[in-house]
Amino acid sequence: MKKSLFSLSLISLFTVIIFACGDKPAPTPQKTPEQLAVEALTGSGSQTWGIAGGGSVTRSGSTVTDQYQNFELILNSGSAKTYTTRNNNDLFDNSGNWSFAGTNFDKFSLTGAKPAAGREISFTRTGDNLRLEFNIPAPGARINGTFAVAGSYVFNLVKK
Repeated sequence: MKKSLFSLSLISLFTVIIFACGDKPAPTPQKTPEQLAVEALTGSGSQTWGIAGGGSVTRSGSTVTDQYQNFELILNSGSAKTYTTRNNNDLFDNSGNWSFAGTNFDKFSLTGAKPAAGREISFTRTGDNLRLEFNIPAPGARINGTFAVAGSYVFNLVKK
């Protein structure tokens, strides 16, 4: 009886040891703040944001959504972060590169020659919504000789 109890205990001990030594999945490395910010803007590689479906645009507190009704901003991640815009009403370039402004990863800037290029654009993502805020000062905000685009902008965009 003692021998069978000892054998059963020994078999149980070996079984526990074998299962305890099994392959455990490697822990997933935590993402850096920059990786999280890129993911917020571009999803898994490319993300389209637009006005259609509930977005809006204000300039210095006045609603100007009608001027950007079909606006879209496509942000791409990768080694060369690129962007494309559609129906941008000459505020943004049609395409270029984007990069983070600073080390907090809550602002980015766009390359190009249009008024929004080179500005720090603050962003906040909440679910399927992306809020962009930036300012275009009067000097350098001329289109056809007028200060047509100067002001503080807020783009509330919807994920497409």
